[in-house]
Amino acid sequence: MPTHAQMIEQFDTHYRLGEDSMDETHHEFLQLCVQTLSARGEQFADRFATLLEHTRSHFAQEEARMRSSAFPSSAEHYMDHQRILGEMDRFNQRVHEGRSTMARAWLADSLSSWFDLHAKTMDSALAAHLKDQN
Repeated sequence: MPTHAQMIEQFDTHYRLGEDSMDETHHEFLQLCVQTLSARGEQFADRFATLLEHTRSHFAQEEARMRSSAFPSSAEHYMDHQRILGEMDRFNQRVHEGRSTMARAWLADSLSSWFDLHAKTMDSALAAHLKDQN
């Protein structure tokens, strides 16, 4: 599975969806993941919180577009977002209690695996649907 940094390197060939706002948000998300993973101590906690807020905003934007365009797979897409936000919330609480080891491992492994699959499947389908709407 590629790392967040590798996904940035491969963005144009593997992750660009051709929907400008989604592509911009996804690129920002990956950059924040790399920045968070490179942080130490309290800086990790601050960056993890920033990543969480960016992710909430990112998902809210996608969900608004799913609703406004009557995207047929919106329920599944929304539930996938909620699962990730739930995990991020729990890890954010732990990080702010000074327990960052598991959050760092989750960010490096699970979140990168999730994004790789989510972007190539659910987000790709949403981008195609949005393009068809135009």
